[in-house]
Amino acid sequence: MKRPNLVHFLAIKTDDYIAVRASCTMKEWKGPGSVDLSLITPKFPIQEFRLLKSSQFGLKLIGLDEQQNEVFKKTYDSDSFGNYSFKIPLDDKTKKIKILQAYEIKKRKGLELHLGSFIPLVIESNKKKLIICDFDKTLVDTKYSSTKDVYNSLTKPMSSFPTVKNSVSIIRSYIRKDFHPFILSASPHFYEDSMRDWLYQNKIFTAGIFLKDYRRIFSLFEGELTPKDLKIQGLYKLNHLLDILMMTGIPDELVLMGDNFESDPVIYLTLAQVLSKEVDPWKLWRTLQENPAFQFNKKQNSQVLSKFYQLGSMIKAKANKTQVKIYIRKKTDEQELNLTTDYKFSKNLIELYDGNTLMITGPEEN
Repeated sequence: MKRPNLVHFLAIKTDDYIAVRASCTMKEWKGPGSVDLSLITPKFPIQEFRLLKSSQFGLKLIGLDEQQNEVFKKTYDSDSFGNYSFKIPLDDKTKKIKILQAYEIKKRKGLELHLGSFIPLVIESNKKKLIICDFDKTLVDTKYSSTKDVYNSLTKPMSSFPTVKNSVSIIRSYIRKDFHPFILSASPHFYEDSMRDWLYQNKIFTAGIFLKDYRRIFSLFEGELTPKDLKIQGLYKLNHLLDILMMTGIPDELVLMGDNFESDPVIYLTLAQVLSKEVDPWKLWRTLQENPAFQFNKKQNSQVLSKFYQLGSMIKAKANKTQVKIYIRKKTDEQELNLTTDYKFSKNLIELYDGNTLMITGPEEN
């Protein structure tokens, strides 16, 4: 029997709202006691191929306070792919929310199917610190250049690929300094469980994961992603960087980690330039539109420009500048970056590091 199941549920509580990002799908359910624990092995992406299917769901969300009293209740409809993205404004009652209970209410008429209970991640406003890290070629040395590479990535757990130990060392050192981690990847959305397994194995436990939803690429009516975005990562990565900041608010300190294989340096420097308050976000965006990493159609351009306007308002409302640090993994032994843009960025924010098994300097490990 199939029943609704949450693929992921991320709730972030700030001073002004609780931002929720979630995804739901139909999954085979055999009932309690049906799992043989001796057969549990690391997950690999092809096991989650069912996530390529699309469906709409209805979500009932109940907020409970410390005494388990109900202080919030509201229903939400998903998009056509089963995804949710919304904010719960905080007032005198909703500020008391400690636990969120989720129920699916659309698939079985008259039934409310419990999907789980969740504790929102609280990000304090007095010292808001984030670290956002790319996954492929930054944390794990994955390859997708041939049919064999793609097949291996689908049929093997992430632990079968080389781990970039320097990158793991950096991200874990910042987590110990109370930076909240987020993971970006251009891999398909059904890689999430496999990535989560790998993160847990490497003691990275609370990271929010943002993947590329390939169903949008092949949708005739969405326009949010198109076939060109299979190869060009600028839109996806910049979009999700903006999504993370919309959920968390503007941080006091921000660390960005990526590699020098694609467009990470340009994308990260673009965000750093915006956060510096030295240039209006939309003016910088107009300058970069012709860059090969940012080939947007009209709908994509409108969506990103709208987020830049929102981001600009949030930055103006913040008194202090955000301190930004960027780590870029080298391809080989290059000593400086050659950026694919005519815009003059300051490269002082970037630290290049070796992508091998040796440890590098960073915040001191305890």
